[in-house]
Amino acid sequence: MLVSDVGEVKIYNLSAGKALPDWLSDKKRREAQRKNVDVSRRIELIQDFDMPAVATSLELSPDGQYILATGTYKPRIKCYDVNNLSLKFERCFDSEVVKFKILSEDYGKIAFLQADRYVEFHAAHGRHYRLRIPRFGRDLDYHKPSCDLFLVGTSSEIYRLNTERGQFLQPYETSASSINACHVNPEHHLLCVGTQEGTVEAWDPRDKTRCGVLDVAVQIQHNEKFPSVSAVKFKNGLHMAVGTTSGHVLLYDIRAKEPLLVKDHLNGLTVKKIDFNPSHNAVYSLDDAMLKIWDENTGKQMAYIESNSNFNDFSTSPRSGLFFFAQEDVKMMTYYIPSLGPAPRWCSFLDNLTEEIESEGVQNIYDDYKFITKQELADLGLEHLEGSNMLRAYMHGFFIDIRLYNKAKAIADPFAFERYRKEKIAQQIEGSRPARLQLKSKLPKVNKELAEKLLVEQEEGSGKLKTAASSLLGDDRFKTMFENPDFEVDKEADEYRLLNPVLTRLDKTRTKKLKAQQEADAAREEKQKEAKDEGSTDDDLFSERDDSSDDDQQWTKQVKKEYKKINQEKRREERIAKEREEEDGSEVSDDDDDDGPALQIHEKEDFNIGQGPRKISKAGLGKRLAASKPIQVETIGGLGNRQMTFSLEKKNKANVDRKRLAELKRHREERRQVIRPITGLKGLKTKMHRK
Repeated sequence: MLVSDVGEVKIYNLSAGKALPDWLSDKKRREAQRKNVDVSRRIELIQDFDMPAVATSLELSPDGQYILATGTYKPRIKCYDVNNLSLKFERCFDSEVVKFKILSEDYGKIAFLQADRYVEFHAAHGRHYRLRIPRFGRDLDYHKPSCDLFLVGTSSEIYRLNTERGQFLQPYETSASSINACHVNPEHHLLCVGTQEGTVEAWDPRDKTRCGVLDVAVQIQHNEKFPSVSAVKFKNGLHMAVGTTSGHVLLYDIRAKEPLLVKDHLNGLTVKKIDFNPSHNAVYSLDDAMLKIWDENTGKQMAYIESNSNFNDFSTSPRSGLFFFAQEDVKMMTYYIPSLGPAPRWCSFLDNLTEEIESEGVQNIYDDYKFITKQELADLGLEHLEGSNMLRAYMHGFFIDIRLYNKAKAIADPFAFERYRKEKIAQQIEGSRPARLQLKSKLPKVNKELAEKLLVEQEEGSGKLKTAASSLLGDDRFKTMFENPDFEVDKEADEYRLLNPVLTRLDKTRTKKLKAQQEADAAREEKQKEAKDEGSTDDDLFSERDDSSDDDQQWTKQVKKEYKKINQEKRREERIAKEREEEDGSEVSDDDDDDGPALQIHEKEDFNIGQGPRKISKAGLGKRLAASKPIQVETIGGLGNRQMTFSLEKKNKANVDRKRLAELKRHREERRQVIRPITGLKGLKTKMHRK
């Protein structure tokens, strides 16, 4: 439970407190409730008071014994019995419920207006009947004396469905393009509808005529948003409240056209619902952000209730300070304000609890669990826990117990806190004492080269480059890039090394342009003395084009060369790591290692040991002969005839073939032992054919 003070009004959030994850087992849930004080002190007024995704509307039955709520997904209704403080039944629909109206004293008769233009009537056992209206509906209300159900929506007509005769009656024709809300006065049964044009039309069901039109939009001036009527509510036979889409609430006496009071929510959000508390002269007005409670005589705010999610609907128990909220969240909220009335009889224990409860803060959900990503799990060395009960998969990561996380974090990096402490102390010391020599320089300490390039672009550049450089240097959003050392450009990274030739090429191009511009200016000054009309020739253009193409080829070669160098370094590091693992695994004495020769690795040399045979096999005959055994030359006869004999080395495939044949033979012997004979199956098959 969370207690908040708004002025002198105390508001008790009965839904606040520490929640347990749904995926915990019953045993762990019971242990947490027994050991954890915060969980054991949590007040769960009504069990399972939630929806699978979103709660859309909520209402108490006229007898005050049942709470009915609709939500998604799948579209459904839940009925809660307040005497048992638990769920009574749950039903699902084919479409989402826009509004619903309880036609009886309990849950025995309910009418649901759905988003697909259908109206469903439910009895105590379930769905009774389903029919469709001509246009999409937005609100509905019930007239008990005539048994007429009024339906309004995206049309100018007020549809009348007589529940006694079971048929539609002649609709009321209004002067509006669409109707947003409707309400029947419980005393004289006057029907009032709020239109999109910012008017309220009153209809008398007795003679089926319009008896008056109230222009609400005229009373709200200097407003950017047009004040269409979004909510209508009667307090008694004479007083009425009207809510608008511009965030205003107007109180009217139906005998006058001027409002008694205009209340502004000051947030521009649509007023969704209005209700009254006659015993305390309070008005409740709900929008997406909050429920405002204010005095109907002065308009002074008494209290307010906020939530992290948008509100959709609320309901309150008559002559009580208990509130129920349907919001854009799984949980339906419950609040209690003792100053607006006592608790209902079915939860009278709240009055005793509120006297003893002290103010306490709200704890975040799942305080005992930490959410980590897969990369963080690998950094902690806990990858082997995947699939076990120690981790709970959620979205792109896992939930882990905070105690296990802290232990693993301390083992993985035991000096993290000491390092963080030293860095903070060094930052405070550097910030407290100024430098001995105050040098005025525009260049920051972090990413100095980048800032210098941006300054050059800002001063000497033109067009988009100059605008981009100015925005980077002047925008506060990129300020951290030149202050925080974590954003320092790593020049040893592979990405930077691949881009470095390109960046160098850009710098060279820029320098070359500046130099060419200076030379051109000097040449122009000299040529102006001789001839003013002398200009550039076609040879100059071709020469510039050739230079640019040569430069492009040059930096492309540099990128390829750098890429090959990076791959060679990676392979060399892998080979060295593999050799070190083999050396660690072998038993070698330390004395021999100390006296033995050391292996020196040259980074810039690539011996290409594994590529020798391949290159020799692809070489010409001369090179192959030079790499083979010495050539024998013999003289035949006395005429100087000579005979040359040589032999080319071939791969000795005999051993390889012999090993391959032995492996195949061993494999056949193993298969022969495993294979089961099918003679019995053949005999069984012949017997079955004979039968």
